Amino acid sequence: MAKIVPFRAVRPAKDKVSLVTARSYDEYSAAELASQLDYNPFSFLHVLNPLYINLQKSSFEKRFRLVQAKYAEFKEEKILKKEDKPVFYLYEIKSRNRTFTGLIAATSIEDYRNNIIKKHEDTLQYRVELFKDYLHQTGFNTEPVLITYPENAAMAKWKELKKQKRPLYHFTSLNRDTHTLWRIKNEGEIAWLQEQFDKMGSLYIADGHHRSASANMLYEEDKATGNVNLNYFMSFLISEADLKIYEYNRIIHDLNGMSKEQFLAALDNDFTVENKGQQLWKPEQKFQFGMYLDGDFYALELRDKYFSSVQEALDAQLLYDKVLHPLLGIGDLRNDERIEYIPGNKPVTAIKEAVDSGEFEVGFTLYPASIKEIKELADNDLIMPPKSTYIEPKFRSGLVVYEI
Repeated sequence: MAKIVPFRAVRPAKDKVSLVTARSYDEYSAAELASQLDYNPFSFLHVLNPLYINLQKSSFEKRFRLVQAKYAEFKEEKILKKEDKPVFYLYEIKSRNRTFTGLIAATSIEDYRNNIIKKHEDTLQYRVELFKDYLHQTGFNTEPVLITYPENAAMAKWKELKKQKRPLYHFTSLNRDTHTLWRIKNEGEIAWLQEQFDKMGSLYIADGHHRSASANMLYEEDKATGNVNLNYFMSFLISEADLKIYEYNRIIHDLNGMSKEQFLAALDNDFTVENKGQQLWKPEQKFQFGMYLDGDFYALELRDKYFSSVQEALDAQLLYDKVLHPLLGIGDLRNDERIEYIPGNKPVTAIKEAVDSGEFEVGFTLYPASIKEIKELADNDLIMPPKSTYIEPKFRSGLVVYEI
């Protein structure tokens, strides 16, 4: 039984919402970030990165204090305002190719601790502690955990009916995505939504394992204060059918001392290897891998497809077990400087360009993991290798803020 609750969100003034909201901070190049900070005084990036020119020279504690001060300034200037009462939101993101619709709500730390909200990724302790300190110092979070649930007919019908109502916000961002937000403040409607989630056996974290772990750590440290907001963390709940799962592709700086011919011969032990020449080939099904090496694309298909667990059968795990570790000497997927990652929403030409530049020797493309694999891993307390999935939608910073 999953528990969701409404909360008194902080959000932009209606006339400034398109100016305030921003993509996730780390999605901006240095030039884009400078442009936003120089020419848009309302951007939430000013909150996330105050005094941006000298910020990298400051301690984390000083940075977090500056973030909190800038956030308070945005509220004082009425750029941001707080809801009068606890609410839910229905949020739609419409891009050229897809439409995502989900519910913004607060989800339960108790459910997280009791594995009703299930995980499939490992976390890095230093990142969990750092974001916990950020939450403690700033007192807010604007990046919800992306959680998925099994779609049901009642919820699907409700979403379609709700989208016929007048929205709170409707705007287009600079990347030409259209964003629409409906506020849900009717007590009967809120209770009905809570009932729908109460019937669900489990929820699954799609993206945001570090954020949820940080919220749990903050709760453990500060629960004695009696702050009820610590009992929950903000989530964007989206049905499995609406989720888009991409792979993370790999590019490697060298062949670990092997020649091209030696490497291809070694691959032949576990894969059928077909030279595709200049065809921009990507895997078409599970157990297939694409490779770009020395100006040619290759199709690799695993020979032995029998495994004892879903974890062993993950394509990202197989590439590590059969190629990256034994042949290329990649041990630590998170920290080895010889490997880098390109999300699957980028074209395959991005891998070609990286290898053709001479900086990298070989690139691999993978077939995306399925929601079935993710859920089976989570149900069995198993984890994926680092950088296995790139999942959309991505939430805009500053659209909805959860205060702690």
